[in-house]
Amino acid sequence: MSSKTGGCQCGAVRYELRAEPLQVYVCHCRECRKQSASAFGISVIMRSSDVKLVSGDIKRWSRPTDSGATLHCFFCPLCGSRVFHGDRAVDDSISVKGGSLDEPPDLAQAHHIWTSRKLSGIIIPGHAEQFEEEP
Repeated sequence: MSSKTGGCQCGAVRYELRAEPLQVYVCHCRECRKQSASAFGISVIMRSSDVKLVSGDIKRWSRPTDSGATLHCFFCPLCGSRVFHGDRAVDDSISVKGGSLDEPPDLAQAHHIWTSRKLSGIIIPGHAEQFEEEP
């Protein structure tokens, strides 16, 4: 695999993915819709060791989740673009925000989660694995 690159909207934060994703999720929850300002969020699950911050500094904002855990969200302090969920220094895997990749992720085999909250009019492919909430 050739490495994949990505970064924030203003270009101050750049990163490199050094392996294939463990999984790709399309999340229809309210929080992902708010965070992405779209109909869903895309999470590219990676081993933390396979994600290298190439340039820029990232800031952390944390919020509680529906399960009672705490989600650590990392973003560019200049433009505010979210790039990761999860702490690379602590967690075995993190969620790279799909919209921050230079080349969009392939969603053909993505799992769709929180489908109980998806917007009407969004069509999920019939072959896609689906979960009404978090798997």
